[in-house]
Amino acid sequence: MLTLFHAPQSRSSRIVWLLEEIGVDYDLRYVDIFRSMTGTGGRDPANPHPDGKVPALLHRDGLVTESAAVALYLTDLFPEAGLGASVGSPERAAYLTWLAWTAGEMEPAYWSKISGQTDGDPIAQARYDAVIARLFGALERGHYLMGERFTAVDVMVGSALSWGREYSPDSPLLDAYLARIMERPANAAATAKDGELTKSKVA
Repeated sequence: MLTLFHAPQSRSSRIVWLLEEIGVDYDLRYVDIFRSMTGTGGRDPANPHPDGKVPALLHRDGLVTESAAVALYLTDLFPEAGLGASVGSPERAAYLTWLAWTAGEMEPAYWSKISGQTDGDPIAQARYDAVIARLFGALERGHYLMGERFTAVDVMVGSALSWGREYSPDSPLLDAYLARIMERPANAAATAKDGELTKSKVA
């Protein structure tokens, strides 16, 4: 059984979405986390994540943390879902690159925009501009970030983009992409399970 330790409206929300896309049974455990934006919450002793964060995925005797690692683990574990790229396949290199890029480049660049760092730091602005150029370039070439096939990359990037849409340039192309992926039934199911910030955790 897969057990996902999840805090509502956090980075683990994308993993709930991914699990719904895969269509596998899983146990969803709500936990509290410290939320730096508001200074609320705190470390939950029921959460096995070594840093007290989410997501944390428990499978058999293994614990996987960090969104990109969890996404890779799940798509490798369930290749029949068609949401990843198998080892040795032509798409594997691009798939791994997109997953790592999301955490290593996109999210930091967006945070610099959200925090206002880009306003006075030309290096931060250049990094943000490079992220936008890469996103838009991919969407100009296909309906999804890896072309014409929806993958876990779209879950990872799309969930972050939807949250930070106001910090992106005006773009009908981006709006169409977000509408396309957010209207997926699995996303609706995940949103229903995501929960409110005040939702009681399940032991």
